[in-house]
Amino acid sequence: MNFYQEAAKVLDRVDAKKGSIKGIIGSLPDKSRKRTAALVIETLKYKDPLAAVIGASSLLKQERKHLSDNLALLLVHDLLLARGGIQASDGPIKQAVTRHKTRLQAELVKLKIKRGVKTNQELASEGDSRASQIPRYVRVNTIRWTLEEALVYLSSQNFLNAASPGSKGSFVVDKHIPGLLAFHPATPFHKEPAYLDGRLILQDKASCFPAFVLSSGTDGDSVALDATAAPGNKTTHLSALMQNKGKILAFERDRARFSTLQKMVAKAGCKNIQMYNVDFLSTTPQDAQFAQVTHMLLDPSCSGSGIVNRLDYLTGADQEEADEQEARFDKLSSFQLSMIKHAMTFPSVQRIVYSTCSIHAAENEHVVVKALDSEEARRAGFSLATRDQVLPTWERRGLAEEMGDDAELADCVVRCSPGDDHTNGFFVSCFVRNPPTDSTSEKRTTKRKANGTEPEDGSDGGLNHQKADGNLRRKKKGKKKSRTL
Repeated sequence: MNFYQEAAKVLDRVDAKKGSIKGIIGSLPDKSRKRTAALVIETLKYKDPLAAVIGASSLLKQERKHLSDNLALLLVHDLLLARGGIQASDGPIKQAVTRHKTRLQAELVKLKIKRGVKTNQELASEGDSRASQIPRYVRVNTIRWTLEEALVYLSSQNFLNAASPGSKGSFVVDKHIPGLLAFHPATPFHKEPAYLDGRLILQDKASCFPAFVLSSGTDGDSVALDATAAPGNKTTHLSALMQNKGKILAFERDRARFSTLQKMVAKAGCKNIQMYNVDFLSTTPQDAQFAQVTHMLLDPSCSGSGIVNRLDYLTGADQEEADEQEARFDKLSSFQLSMIKHAMTFPSVQRIVYSTCSIHAAENEHVVVKALDSEEARRAGFSLATRDQVLPTWERRGLAEEMGDDAELADCVVRCSPGDDHTNGFFVSCFVRNPPTDSTSEKRTTKRKANGTEPEDGSDGGLNHQKADGNLRRKKKGKKKSRTL
């Protein structure tokens, strides 16, 4: 019965909004995680009908001494819907449910008639239909082997390198990310030996964009920093792109997620990653240990609204009231902006990639515009990398109307639209430090003196988007409604 009680605690945390379903399950001990996750997810799929059956049967009114709401949900789920019934030895808690079995079964039949369905499966909540359009993306871990070796191996496993991933037995080599393969969405990999030993890594295509964009200009002496590294997909991808050379400082403040990061790095065979169970925002950029950091990856907490196969639809988290959603976006965007501004104060950083798995402009274009207009960007000379440095062949770019109607600025950033681009929703931007020439510096200093906006220390600030400055001013006069895809 301990298993069900632990699963009930997971549901209690979900109800209390103490994290996403995936995050809460990810914090469970490895030994029980898989079994607990299966029960929790299946119970949530049927939560509404199960609650209706429990209510109609008066189960909790009669057995409140033994059962909490969530424990009852889990036990009734297994009693009515699981093939093997309740997986626990006999005792007062199990008996509190099984003695009502006949009434519970009768109420389930009534509910199916009322809802006009014939099977139990028809009562389950359905996820986002777009998830079925996203291939199963598999990244070849080039630290462990080469793409050529992987292709030979997959051929030996009867996979066909085809023009499109139209069947479970075929795959295609992605045209945007080197070493990324796209399989049919239903292709199983969790028991595949090459996945289990770290030669193949399951990673959505859009999630591969940040490390790929950041890796430009890195060499064997480069020092990169990943500010929020767990679970480790992007960190290990960057390590592979850097050919396991140079150095990557990987930060993760959460202890459980840090443990996941450690396991991922070891499994991937990365030797150039130093891991820190530390909050990135608590670091002092001027410390000697950060003096050589030139490349920085920022993928901070976000709404996750772009992930169409996420589990939070089971809790109704995607149906927030407008006021609640706006308050959450304000909190998230404030945190995201603080991450970028902190990164810009590292003395040697030349390239900062900021990404989210959100489709909301409030977390994407708006944050980028505010970062460009920040004092940190002005002092250090940061601008957006141009399109030719940020996946130039990717067609979907930023929303110009969310960046002060500046089409040139919007062309610098990348968006992925779930359903249309065969990926989860995603956003990627890249800030680069461009020290101004003397003539440019003089022009900008003169302009700021005239406007009364020159920094106190006389530094130029180096924002390379005069056009963006004007758009920012217009944006402040008339705020636009946040637009999503």
